[in-house]
Amino acid sequence: MLNRPIHYLLLFLMFGLMQCSSSPPVMNESVIPGPHAEQQNQFGMLNPAQEVQEVFTGLDVLEQIGFEPLLGQSVGVVTNHTALNKSGKHLVDLLSAVEGITLKAIFAPEHGFRGTEQGGDAIPGSVDPATGVPIYSLYGAQREPSPSMLAGIDVLIFDIQDVGTRFYTYISTMGYVLEAGSQYGIPVMILDRPNPIGRRIAGNVLDDGFESFVGRYKIPIQYGLSMGELARMIVGEGLIPDLGPVELHVVECEGWTGDTFWEDTDLTWLPPSPNMRNTNETLTYPGLCMLEGVGINEGRGTEFPFEYIGTPYMDGALIARALLGTELTGFTVEPISYTPIDMPGVAMNPLFEGQEVHGVKIVVTSPGDFAAIDFLVHLLVITKKLYPDDFSWRSSRGPDRLWGGPGLREMVDAGNTAEEIIASYQAELNDFSAIQKKYQIYGK
Repeated sequence: MLNRPIHYLLLFLMFGLMQCSSSPPVMNESVIPGPHAEQQNQFGMLNPAQEVQEVFTGLDVLEQIGFEPLLGQSVGVVTNHTALNKSGKHLVDLLSAVEGITLKAIFAPEHGFRGTEQGGDAIPGSVDPATGVPIYSLYGAQREPSPSMLAGIDVLIFDIQDVGTRFYTYISTMGYVLEAGSQYGIPVMILDRPNPIGRRIAGNVLDDGFESFVGRYKIPIQYGLSMGELARMIVGEGLIPDLGPVELHVVECEGWTGDTFWEDTDLTWLPPSPNMRNTNETLTYPGLCMLEGVGINEGRGTEFPFEYIGTPYMDGALIARALLGTELTGFTVEPISYTPIDMPGVAMNPLFEGQEVHGVKIVVTSPGDFAAIDFLVHLLVITKKLYPDDFSWRSSRGPDRLWGGPGLREMVDAGNTAEEIIASYQAELNDFSAIQKKYQIYGK
C-alpha cells in the first residue's frame, strides 16, 4: 500500500485545476484550391492563429510535487515512449533519478517501449539500457503482468498517451493492469493525459459476444474520456467482469477542460504508434480504422495513414463530390491517386500493395464539427452505391470485430441509408452518455 494517503494529495490537486475555455482549432495545412477553399474558410482553416492553452499532464503534476507519493516505494511502470514531461524527459528516467524510489520493472504495450514496432507484432522482453531495468511485453501471449513480473512492486504506474478510440489497444492493456492490481493487491496510479479528440461520443456500443483485445468494454467507438476517467468508469461500472476491488489513483491533468482538442493546447504531439503521425489522423482514425475490415485501402503503405482512401476502381473526383454533397461538415476532401508500398516497421503488405489506387485525401478543418464515424458510414454507403460489383469486405470477422457487432456490415449490405445506419445506435449512445458523465473529471 502507499505510505501516504494519496487521496488528500489528489483532492488538493483537484482544487488547483486550471479552468480554460477551448478556442477554435487552427490547421497549418496549405489551402486546397478550387471548391474546397470555400469550405476551409467556413470551418476556420484560414483563421489567424489562436492563443493555445497551457496544459500539464499527470506526469507534470506529479513531478511538480517531487514524486512525493512514491517516495519509499518500489514501482513498476506501464508505459511507452509517449510518457514525456513538458521538457521532453521520460517518466522512466525521471523516476530512476529520484532518491527513495526503486524502479523494479517496465511493462510495454503494443508497439513496444519505444513505440517503433509494427501493430500486431509480438514483442519479446528486454532490458532498458539506460537504467538496467527489465522490460516485459504486455502484447502477445502475455497481456497481464504475471506474479513473477510483479514481485516486490508496491505501486503500478500507468502513463501512455491514448487517442480516445475503443479499438486502440492501450485501453485494453490498462484493463489488464487494473486486473493485476486487484488480484495482487497492488495500487494502480494513472498519470492522466488529455484525450486528443475531446468529448464526442459516437459509434456502436460493443455488442455482447464481440469482446476482443480491440474491444474489451461495452463502450462506443468514441467514448469521450481520458484514460484516467475511463479507468474510473471501468472500475465503477464493472466493465471488466468479475473485477475485484482495486485501489485506483488518478493524478489529474491541469489546464485541460475535457472538450479541448490537442491543437488548442501547448502540448507537443508525439506519435503513440507508427501510423498515428499527426493530430489530423487522430480525428479521422475512429472512422477510417474501420476500413481495415473493408476492401478499401486506408492509407497504410503511404505517408498519410487514415488520411488517404483509395481503391483501383474508384473515381476520386466522383467520391469527393459525393462526400461533399452530404450534410457532413468540418472537413475537406480532394481527389488523389497513390500506390501503397511495403514500409518496414510501419505497414507491411498493405491492401493493393504496388497498385495505383484512386480516391481522396481528407483534412479535418473543424474538429468540433467533424464526425469521423458518420463520415465512415457515408463513405461505405456511397462506395457500395457507386460500385456495387466492386465493393467488398475483407472478411466478415474483420469489420464486425472493429465495429463491435455485425450491424454495420449487415445494414450496408442490405442497402440501408447512412442516416438509417447512424440512427440505429443513437439510443444506446444516449444511455452511455448519461453514465459517462458521472466519471468526467475535467470541465465540470
